Amino acid sequence: MSQVVIVVFRGFFSFLSLLVLTHLMGKKQVSQLTFFEYVTGITIGSIASSLTVDLDLQLIPVWTGLLVWTLGTIVIGMVTTHSRPLAKLIEGEPTIVIQNGQILEKNMQQMNYTVDDLMMQLRQAKVFNIADVEFALLEPNGMLSVLVKSQSQPLTPRDLHIPTAYEGLSAELIVDGKIVEPNLSQLNLSREWLLGELAKRNHRLEDVYYAEIDTQGNLYIDLRDDLDGLPQEQDISETKVTGQETIKEPPEKGAGS
Repeated sequence: MSQVVIVVFRGFFSFLSLLVLTHLMGKKQVSQLTFFEYVTGITIGSIASSLTVDLDLQLIPVWTGLLVWTLGTIVIGMVTTHSRPLAKLIEGEPTIVIQNGQILEKNMQQMNYTVDDLMMQLRQAKVFNIADVEFALLEPNGMLSVLVKSQSQPLTPRDLHIPTAYEGLSAELIVDGKIVEPNLSQLNLSREWLLGELAKRNHRLEDVYYAEIDTQGNLYIDLRDDLDGLPQEQDISETKVTGQETIKEPPEKGAGS
């Protein structure tokens, strides 16, 4: 029983330590990781797990090792921010794998990057024809950046000289039945106005799961359990869909027919 208590204590201590240290390392550590960041993350996690379950290890030395690895990661991050050559050395740099529709096999071999990997990431970028690619670069975090040839890019309103209105970002007003007061204040809107808009639609605040307003003043409201009033799914096991028509299967011939 005493060992269980010790594991619980050490696990709680490790959890709090990781929580604090990951905040110190910044958001980059939890975003798309470079190879170096991946290695440091795995190492720090391994030290924390050993700190929790390996009762033969003393608490202070292991925690010191965890702190050293974390501080080392932070220092390397600060240095690479101010030194581009060191950043290239540690984190790597983008590698061109397609240029003007041609695959650069030597670059792919140097990165241990296969054609299957390339085609998969091209499809994820919604590119299905290599001939349409002007440049494709394999980033240090393993993502593929693709520049499609200008003649293969979709038309935009600017290409057609069509003026467009500013959209901007919508602002959250209600989340899980609670009003987001800072957003209301920033938009110079009042709580009374919002409740009035809900009343016009016969909604109560506690029934609203999410609400937002866009830059055009349009109010979007999503209610809790707003699918309850819809008809239930129908059994379509006896129908076949052909083209635009739904054809009913003829009844089986019974003994009395």
